[in-house]
Amino acid sequence: MGKDAVAIVVGHDVVRRSNDSDYPFRQSSDFHYLTGFDHPSAVAIFRTDGGPPFTLFVQPRDRSAETWNGYRPGLEGAKQDYDADAAFPIESLLEEFPKQIEKAARLYHTLGEASDLDRTLIEALDGLRQRSRLGFEPASEIVDPRDILHEMRLFKEPGEVEIMRRAAAISCTAHQQAARICRDGRYEYELEAALGHTFRRLGGSGPAYTSIVGGGKNATILHYVTNDQKLNDGDLCLIDAGVELEGYASDVTRTYPVGGRFEGAGRDVYEVVLAAQDAGLAACRPGNNLPDIHATTIRTLIEGMVSLGLLSGTVDDLFKSDAYRQYYMHGTSHWLGLDVHDVGTYTIKAKPRPLEPGMAFTMEPGIYVPLDDEKAPEHLRGIGVRIEDDVVVTRDGIENLNDAIPKKPDDVEAWMRDQPALR
Repeated sequence: MGKDAVAIVVGHDVVRRSNDSDYPFRQSSDFHYLTGFDHPSAVAIFRTDGGPPFTLFVQPRDRSAETWNGYRPGLEGAKQDYDADAAFPIESLLEEFPKQIEKAARLYHTLGEASDLDRTLIEALDGLRQRSRLGFEPASEIVDPRDILHEMRLFKEPGEVEIMRRAAAISCTAHQQAARICRDGRYEYELEAALGHTFRRLGGSGPAYTSIVGGGKNATILHYVTNDQKLNDGDLCLIDAGVELEGYASDVTRTYPVGGRFEGAGRDVYEVVLAAQDAGLAACRPGNNLPDIHATTIRTLIEGMVSLGLLSGTVDDLFKSDAYRQYYMHGTSHWLGLDVHDVGTYTIKAKPRPLEPGMAFTMEPGIYVPLDDEKAPEHLRGIGVRIEDDVVVTRDGIENLNDAIPKKPDDVEAWMRDQPALR
């Protein structure tokens, strides 16, 4: 931030679901990253102007409120358990706020997140201007802190990578529990329930995003989350599901054969997608960039689409014309971390940024052939396949966090036959 600066970071509040019921609380990822304080209605202030370096405004202890809604760390806990140098009741924020910023030459604050705080900030700066004859000088600029903060979050430290490894291990177990019941006559929601049960049983807070379990034609819907249809023997079932652990997301997709055997057109499409992912993963290394990796993946996908009869023409022409996008319409990668689609810029000075150690991202090619696509060969209609892994860039290449979940067809079939008991 530089010297004589103050940063204000606002945590999340509880969000109403309906009537008097709330959604489960989930802290702002930025706030969690900086403070570890995972309780609602909190604001953090960081200072380099000579005041307390780290101040938390939090809900104070309240016996009656805690009886209904659970433990609050309060002011004492904010300092003792979260290392705040100073702590105040959240109710005093607007009153105390002018004192917090009166010495700052520069303010870091995300406007638009908290309208009351924005208004108080502007009023406080105006008040300082009116006291200029007494030696007070308002901050000369308000800077969005996310430029600094999101660059920090893009590079995972060893402790963060270890959490992501543990999340990947939980997701692996959850996928096998779901895959072992991927049978004719089962319902998609039964597989979703197996995933959710395992996420919580093994210590996760739950799904990192709404789990996708799409059998047959539903696998061609990118964000299908209804998950209420019966599975049919011979179809494929696409499962896109990962756990959230200590705030960090796992994001994994596998496509399983209903009944345990890849056959016919489903196997053909699957092998094309797997080849594309293998090509993309082979291109993942420090110094390369995501657009080039995407292009490598796409070219392999196009070759496969031509061999399947979905497209006709040369790879170069089909690549340049984006003809492949009718069957593969999303990107191959996105950053991963505290958010499923994590923060961090993808370009530097309008050019793709090179990969560096500590960056984490997904690799997720796919092919989706709508059931009503009359241009596609009839035997391919209604087939959807995606294969997705989470990778972390290392000094020499990448670490694939999801290597334990098999992808080769024979290995997947054997894995589905290995049926540990649900517990």
